[in-house]
Amino acid sequence: MSPLPGPDAAQCAHSAAVGTALRALLATRGGWLGFDEFLQQVLYAPGLGYYSAGATKFGPAGDFVTAPELSPLFGACLARHCAPLLANGADLLEVGAGSGALAETLLARLGELGALPAHYWILEVSADLRERQRARLNLLPAAYRSRVHWLERLPERPLRGVIVANEVADALPFKCFAVTAQGFVERGVTRDGAGTWQWSERPAGEDLRAELARLEAELAAGIAPGFTPGFTRGFAPGFRSELCTRLNAWIGSLGAALEAGAILLFDYGLARRELYHPQRLAGTLRCHYRQRAHDDPFMLLGLQDITAWVDFTRVAEAASAAGLEVAGYCTQAAFLLGSGIEAELAAVTAPLARARLASEARALLLPGEMGETFKAMALTRGASNATGGFAVQDLRRLL
Repeated sequence: MSPLPGPDAAQCAHSAAVGTALRALLATRGGWLGFDEFLQQVLYAPGLGYYSAGATKFGPAGDFVTAPELSPLFGACLARHCAPLLANGADLLEVGAGSGALAETLLARLGELGALPAHYWILEVSADLRERQRARLNLLPAAYRSRVHWLERLPERPLRGVIVANEVADALPFKCFAVTAQGFVERGVTRDGAGTWQWSERPAGEDLRAELARLEAELAAGIAPGFTPGFTRGFAPGFRSELCTRLNAWIGSLGAALEAGAILLFDYGLARRELYHPQRLAGTLRCHYRQRAHDDPFMLLGLQDITAWVDFTRVAEAASAAGLEVAGYCTQAAFLLGSGIEAELAAVTAPLARARLASEARALLLPGEMGETFKAMALTRGASNATGGFAVQDLRRLL
C-alpha cells in the first residue's frame, strides 16, 4: 500500500483536539476504553467526530466513494424498485444521506417515473452534512426541492412508504473481541508510557461473554454448506473479529418508524456463518482516508472513517423481533440487475455517455468491485410489492 497522504495544518489541529477529548474520556474510564466507546468519540462526538466535522468525506475528493457517488445508475435502479411502493402519497425517508447524491438522483428519476414521494425526509445527525446536502438539493427544480425536509431523529409518527439506508449500518460503533486459550477477551483502547494509542485486552464482561458463547454455539451447530468445518470445537485461539449489538436497537427503531412499506438496506457484509468463518481470522475492521484503506484505527484521530462488515443474520434477527419480514436478500449486483440497470444503460444512446455509464456499471456489478461484497436487503411490513429488485437472486437461505 502506498503511504497515506499527510494531513494539512488545520487537519492536524483538529485531530489534536480529538485526541485531547479522547484522553479526557479515557481518564474517566480508568485508562481503558471499549472499542465501541472509542468509535463513538472519534466518529460522532459533536463538532469533533469524523461524521460531525467539516471535512469532505464522500466522492473522489473525500475518503471513500459510495455507490450513489460512483454512478447515478445506482439511484436510478433504486428509483425503479421504489416506484411501486410510493403510490398514493407515500413518503421516502433516507437515513444518512451523505453528500446528497442519492437523494438528487432518486428525486429526478422518481419524477420521470411519475412516482415522486409526498415527502422526501432526510435523517442526518451531522450539521455539516445537512448543509452540504441543502446546497446540492437546492439546485433541483422547485417541484422536487419542495418535498425535501431534514430530521434530526426518526419521526414519531410512523410513515407509509420506503426507508433507505445506504452504507449506514457499517458505521455503527462496534465491539472488538479476540479468543485466547483462557477464553474470550474484549479488545479496547489505552495509551502506553509514551502516550501512544494502542490496543489493550481484558477478559470479556458478562454480557459480551454470553453473547459470544451464544454466537459460538450457533455457529458450531450450523456449518454453512460448502465451508470447511471449523466451529465444531469453538473459535480457535487467535481468532479476532467484531460484534455490533447496536444493530438490534437500530433496526428496531427503523421498524418502529415504518407503518407500512419497506426498509431497504445496502452495505458490505455477509451472513453470520460466512462473516465468522475461521478463515476470516483477523476480522473485518477497515479504515478509510483519502481513498486509501488500512487497518490502523489510531492514526489520524477524527480524520478517517472506521468500519466493519455487517452481520446480516443479526439484521434479519432484529427485523423479526421488530415485526418485520425479510422479503429479500441478495448481492448488490443481483439487485441492480433485477431493478433494470440494463434498461437504464440501453436508454443512453450518446456514445461517450454510454461508454462512461458502462464503465460505472462494471464497478457497481463486478465481483472484484462492489457487485458481491455489497449486499441488499428488504425488510417489509404490509407490503407485497417490495421484491422487484430481488427477483434475480435469493440468498435468504444463508441467513
